[in-house]
Amino acid sequence: MSSTEPTPARRTALDALHRSLGATMTDFAGWDMPLRYGSERDEHVAVRTRAGLFDLSHMGEITVTGPQAAALLNHALVGNIASVGVGRARYTMICQADGGILDDLIVYRLAEHEYMVVANASNAQVVLDALTERAAGFEAEVRDDRDAYALLAVQGPESPGILKSLTDADLDGLKYYAGLPGTVAGVPALIARTGYTGEDGFELFVKPEHAVELWQALTKAGEGAGLVPCGLSCRDTLRLEAGMPLYGHELTTSLTPFDAGLGRVVKFEKEGDFVGREALTEAAARAEQNPPRKLVGLVAEGRRVPRAGFSVVAGGEVIGEVTSGAPSPTLGKPIAMAYVDAAHAAPGAEGVGVDIRGSHEPYEVVALPFYKRQK
Repeated sequence: MSSTEPTPARRTALDALHRSLGATMTDFAGWDMPLRYGSERDEHVAVRTRAGLFDLSHMGEITVTGPQAAALLNHALVGNIASVGVGRARYTMICQADGGILDDLIVYRLAEHEYMVVANASNAQVVLDALTERAAGFEAEVRDDRDAYALLAVQGPESPGILKSLTDADLDGLKYYAGLPGTVAGVPALIARTGYTGEDGFELFVKPEHAVELWQALTKAGEGAGLVPCGLSCRDTLRLEAGMPLYGHELTTSLTPFDAGLGRVVKFEKEGDFVGREALTEAAARAEQNPPRKLVGLVAEGRRVPRAGFSVVAGGEVIGEVTSGAPSPTLGKPIAMAYVDAAHAAPGAEGVGVDIRGSHEPYEVVALPFYKRQK
């Protein structure tokens, strides 16, 4: 094959099943993934009111083991990973030496000296390379486990009941941002409770050869609860309503965690040096003195949908940029996340609009998230 030919997209273990369900497939970060099965609006509403089933096998799993696994992760990432208890998980980031965000991650502590780092599909190789490089001098091994797992997610208010019917694992005792080994429908799984939709839900890490039987068991168990298969399209509108950042949109290498309003994930108090510490110390001081643009929510007064890259305007001046935008099925209006100048970031700020093809459409500035589930 000549180097000019495109690399064929990778397929998950559920690929044939998605096609049999009539999914519209799309290339996402080099993977062939289901975009939607029918109506993305119906899939979105199902997750908000009942339950949805997702294939997330494109996510990048990297295992870090060894006596100095915690020390390596503390050095390589901005969070205090050594303080994570066994069975718990933490949201964190990996940054460049200049403080720019390489990726946002979830790190699970599976055992005393074993961690699983879950990276975004588009950055999995970058994260793997960075961790491997940063492991030099540490008594720890970094292993690419992307092919060792399929990942299914059940999200929505009915998800605990659906999963309980298939496992005797202690789901009631499983806290948010925690994971435990268990068996689901006879399949060994790591059962995690994190999620990216704003709803309660579970992620199931299993061997690829068990993915189809688990998907079918979950589908059957969810029939009475209104569970539907869901694609990446509704995953995006769900996370947008929940105010959750997406790498490549709200997070990039040109932003530090402080620029992104996520400075809380940087733990300067942890022991030892970490990659980016110096640059991030300066970024924190800068943000204190001269607030950077702030990530806010925008709700349309009209019907036109803002898209990533559109300018946010006020008084004839450009005051920011849209990072993500879509129609919100829950609010019934177009919504967006945008970085705007601090002077215009307060909820209810006057005269803010989005430049949509030359027309300044009025928008209301609101605090994120747009949607918060009732506990």
